Amino acid sequence: MSLKYAVLAALLEGEASGYELSKVFDVSLANFWPATPQQLYRELERLARDGLIQARVVRQERRPDKRMFTLTEAGREDLRAFAAAPPRRPTAIRDELLIKIQAMDGVDPGTTRGQIEERMSWARGKLDRYTRVRERLLAGRTEDEFLREADRIGPYLTLMAGIAFEEENLRWCERVLTHLRRRSAVG
Repeated sequence: MSLKYAVLAALLEGEASGYELSKVFDVSLANFWPATPQQLYRELERLARDGLIQARVVRQERRPDKRMFTLTEAGREDLRAFAAAPPRRPTAIRDELLIKIQAMDGVDPGTTRGQIEERMSWARGKLDRYTRVRERLLAGRTEDEFLREADRIGPYLTLMAGIAFEEENLRWCERVLTHLRRRSAVG
C-alpha cells in the first residue's frame, strides 16, 4: 500500500495543513503507517496533482502562508474503493531489534537487556500518547457509547490496534528480560 491512502484517510477528519497532517500521523497513524514530514509533503503534492485532494492558500501575517488540504469527491471515491478491496497480503513484521535478538548469542547480555529496555521505554511512551488520544476521543463517554454514537469509529478502532500492539510489545519484552535473567543466574 502506498502512503496515498493513509493521507486520504487522515483527511477524512477534515481540512488540514501539511504540518497538521504530520501531527495526525505522529499521534494516530504512526502506530501502523509511519511517514516523515518530507514524505507527507511529497504525497500531498502528488494527490493534489491527481485531483484527489485540493489545496487552498491561507495568508498569514507574521508567518509564511500555509496550504490547507481537503479531500475531493474523486479522493473520497478512490478511498472508498480502496477500503472495500481485500488486503493484498498479510502484515509482515520487519523489526531490526528482532534480527539483533536472533543474533544475540555471544553478545554481552547487558547490551541485549539495554536494547530491550529501550524498546520498553518506547512502547510505554507510545501507550501514554495513545491513552491521551483515547481519552480525547471518548470525551467522557464509555467505549461502548462512543462506538455506538460516534460519526466515525475507524480512528478509534485503529487506535485500539495500536494500543494492543504496544501492550504486546511490553509483554514480549518482559518475557525476554525474564529469560535473560534466568540465563545469567545459571551461567
